[in-house]
Amino acid sequence: MVEPLLSVDDLTVTFPTRRGDAAAVRGLSFSLNPGETLAIVGESGSGKSVSALALLGLLPHNAKVAGRAEFRGEDLLTMSGGKLRAIRGNDIAMIFQDPMTAFNPVYTIGDQIVEAIQIHRPKVSSKAAMAEAEALLDQVGVPEARRRVHQYPHEFSGGMRQRAMIAMAIANQPALLIADEPTTALDVTIQAQVMEVLAEARAATGSAMILITHDLGLVAGVADRIIVMYGGHAFEVSDTRTIFYESKNPYTRGLLESIPRLSDVKGIRLLPIPGAPPSILNMPEGCAFAPRCIYRTDICEEQDPELEVTGFEHWSRCHHKESLPPYVRAQAVDL
Repeated sequence: MVEPLLSVDDLTVTFPTRRGDAAAVRGLSFSLNPGETLAIVGESGSGKSVSALALLGLLPHNAKVAGRAEFRGEDLLTMSGGKLRAIRGNDIAMIFQDPMTAFNPVYTIGDQIVEAIQIHRPKVSSKAAMAEAEALLDQVGVPEARRRVHQYPHEFSGGMRQRAMIAMAIANQPALLIADEPTTALDVTIQAQVMEVLAEARAATGSAMILITHDLGLVAGVADRIIVMYGGHAFEVSDTRTIFYESKNPYTRGLLESIPRLSDVKGIRLLPIPGAPPSILNMPEGCAFAPRCIYRTDICEEQDPELEVTGFEHWSRCHHKESLPPYVRAQAVDL
């Protein structure tokens, strides 16, 4: 068997507030093999980004993080700050959601990539590092890389900044890339280009990837496995095909129903999930999704379900997972 690159067990993240502790992540567990792509999908506030930031020690100091996160046999959550800094940006790199705020506005793109290189490889000269930064920008499809490497973040378009962020992330050929909403605020054409760049970058480095997104449609042709999160919990976990065609969770099905498809009949309305995600300060007593679920019964409102096996390498958090009808995309109401 292949030894997991990353193994997360019972990850919990809480933030103290005046109204009590807010549980942003509640007992998340997963593993990631070398070269594999794992997608973490869910609505805003489901705990996706917080989970990734917790692994890298990038949460505010008041965050309470518990559990284990073993990367190559060492626990990231109990690691010293110095050791974690040596791993962060080198063995594990993160592509942040908003590159405009992730980049420092007063330094050129090239200088920032050079810094990322020299921090982890101090023997590389500034001239060699700048040449490497130029090559990286060219590799991710930034035109006129020789000129662009001396420009500032505000001189790049949104798509170009995201490409530059990818270039910085792969500079040290990390074993694991964490891409946090890498296509947010980009139009669909640029989204496709950015995802293609990510695929090419991973092919060049052989890295595994955790792709964080709210868009199930984005991960269809990219991810090997998917974790669907809601209210800080993992609600469904399986391979991509199973999630799309054999889902046994009402929340996952709701996300699937909200994806537009070319095969849909013209003039039909997509079926949104009713209501809004729960506040992490006021979680329902039972299932977090119960107030929005069309399959809810009394037990759903009284008892929080466990994440349980429901098929080969397929887990679902639902009291009615075995009695749900087979998933078939519904025909939405006529406009």
